[in-house]
Amino acid sequence: MAVDVVEMADRLWRGEVDPWSEYHPVGHLGGMAEICQGVAFVPTLANVTAITTDDGLVLIDTGSEPVAPLIHTELRRWSDQRLNTAVFSHGHIDHVFGVGVWEAESAEKGWAPPVVIAHEAIRDRFDRYIATAGYNQVINRRQFGFKNLIWPTAYRYPDETYRAGRPLDVGGVHLDLVHEKGETDDHTVSWFADKRVLCCGDLFIFASPNAGNPQKVQRYPREWAQALRRMLTLDAEYLLPGHGLPVMGSDRVAQALGGTAELLESLVEQTLEIMNNGGRLDEAIHSVEVPSHLAGLSYLRPIYDEPEFIVHNIWRLYGGWWDGNPATLKPAPEVALASEVAALAGGPGALAARALELLNQPAPTAAGPDTEGALRLAGHLAEMAWLADPSDPAIADARQRVFTTRAEHATSTMAKGVFNWAARTSSPED
Repeated sequence: MAVDVVEMADRLWRGEVDPWSEYHPVGHLGGMAEICQGVAFVPTLANVTAITTDDGLVLIDTGSEPVAPLIHTELRRWSDQRLNTAVFSHGHIDHVFGVGVWEAESAEKGWAPPVVIAHEAIRDRFDRYIATAGYNQVINRRQFGFKNLIWPTAYRYPDETYRAGRPLDVGGVHLDLVHEKGETDDHTVSWFADKRVLCCGDLFIFASPNAGNPQKVQRYPREWAQALRRMLTLDAEYLLPGHGLPVMGSDRVAQALGGTAELLESLVEQTLEIMNNGGRLDEAIHSVEVPSHLAGLSYLRPIYDEPEFIVHNIWRLYGGWWDGNPATLKPAPEVALASEVAALAGGPGALAARALELLNQPAPTAAGPDTEGALRLAGHLAEMAWLADPSDPAIADARQRVFTTRAEHATSTMAKGVFNWAARTSSPED
């Protein structure tokens, strides 16, 4: 059954959609919607926006390699124009691997090949991806559970790059391309003033911003908030994100941009206050909070990244990698520490047994049972027991049960991915 993208977007804004059963911002949806005359939006693993001109199409992003043919098919139902220009909003692989389908079509039909434009920093990103292909393959398999994912080592580098900003004129259509930092250092925001259409890449994703990914390189939350504030001044009618669904109506666009900026600003301010007062990372992790008036908003739910992870990234950006605990500056090997603690506790089995108890016995607090706190403790104990004796089937089973439960209670893709990976790898045969 065809998806009504506009209706789903309205329901998502109203909080009527369950992100884990009905629609997730980094899930595959499909379908297409003409947002306004001459502008189409295709929601997939990463979204694509198409704009018609008198000299062919302009695409903002091109999608990932697996869904590129689907995107092409969807857009061919809407327009038969050749692809003139593709703009990469940033260099993440789910946004930049769809050009080949269009290039093949152009070659077949004798059309001029499309031109690809991106910010200059994207070249360094692609170079880094090639240098760290093995690591990226490991962490993306872990984060998303894609067991057979192969990280690419060949990229479509842009034909043209720019530094701060660039006007783009194609077939009577004018776009302003502007560089911003946020999730990445190579983001391009595309502003189509005549239609009041704002393509923001991943600076808005209909979820808590991806500013803290625990397995990826540095994010820039303060600069991200500043970028959102600048976008607010444009008074856009349509906000077309890199993930998630369109935000339609200037009032909603203003709320989405302003609310996301306020969240990031608050997390930065709270974390810096703790740092400036000599606190440790542990204090920041467990005391920085999302402002209560933002916590329940449909477009800021922690379903992909989490504010807690953003705190880590803020600390790394402003304070380096050390967390303030003197024991962790030059730590003992994890296995040695786990073995020592296990010996003091009466053996690895004792740690595993206590971890299982915590699954069903939440730790008490002044406010009542603390299920999340108990699960965090259970995770520490289960991991220590497993490090001390990974060959014990009972300990492996306990670790699997603990991290399966942690995954079930987690709200974000990132936490679920890591906890499910831990559960899967508990037994030696896995």
